Amino acid sequence: MSDDKDLRGPQDASRISLSEAYEVEYWTKTLGVDRDALAKAVVAVGNGAKAVRAYLQRGVH
Repeated sequence: MSDDKDLRGPQDASRISLSEAYEVEYWTKTLGVDRDALAKAVVAVGNGAKAVRAYLQRGVH
């Protein structure tokens, strides 16, 4: 089965993928950050959604 590019959310809501534009768009809107801040958070704490959300809420970015 191929990826459905019309999806509006992530295939795995517990992980953040920076390789799919629709997932980046979903996460930046959901978390209220731009792509750069999202990418920095993923580099800092990994791609776990809970860890990224906590990192961004701490304001460390």
